[in-house]
Amino acid sequence: MKAIPLLSSGLDSVAALSIAAESLEIDMALTFDYGQRSAEREIEYAQKVCEHFGIEQQVIKLDWLAGITSSSLVNRDAEVPELSFEDISGGAPAEITEASAKAVWVPNRNGVMLNIAASFAESRDCEYLIVGFNGEEAGTFPDNSLDYVRAVDECLSYSTQNGVKVLAPLIELDKPGIVRKALETNAPLEYSWSCYHGGKKPCGSCESCRRRARAFREIGVKDPLLEKLGH
Repeated sequence: MKAIPLLSSGLDSVAALSIAAESLEIDMALTFDYGQRSAEREIEYAQKVCEHFGIEQQVIKLDWLAGITSSSLVNRDAEVPELSFEDISGGAPAEITEASAKAVWVPNRNGVMLNIAASFAESRDCEYLIVGFNGEEAGTFPDNSLDYVRAVDECLSYSTQNGVKVLAPLIELDKPGIVRKALETNAPLEYSWSCYHGGKKPCGSCESCRRRARAFREIGVKDPLLEKLGH
């Protein structure tokens, strides 16, 4: 069976691809550019991941999506929230992580991307879309949840002739669990970019950086990306 991953080059999407590649034929990968701060870095790193797996990368530009959002991921005049390890570990009021999620929310981003990817999958006779949705982020992002995956599958059963389905191998995992699975499958984590910013090195302070750092710290392993960058 064949599959197409949605590959942002983030920790989750790289881990999901690596896990799925053990049992599925990976046809190609899609990377989306919707004007996010880290777009250039994501595209660069996703290309490295594609080279690792020997697959084609296609970059899809969604300029219109940038034009309709005030998200700090896109809007350079807005500040990207910075969270502490305590904030993401349940030691702070839920309002803090909820506010962070709201600040980086892009209108129906996953819905748009999945439907575009489903068109590619149907046209290339692929049965699955691979996504990095996971249990940890489902708490603040409902479009990372198992309920959402099931709802999308139901919709795609009507909108694709071959009944494309969403495969989310990380759906029950937290970030430490994701890192463990990624390392077990020799995922190229040295080319996984999680930071909301697009600098030469991860900022280390945004929510995505914090969750990633905490995961590596909890399992006692150095982050391959930071080692590669000499950070």
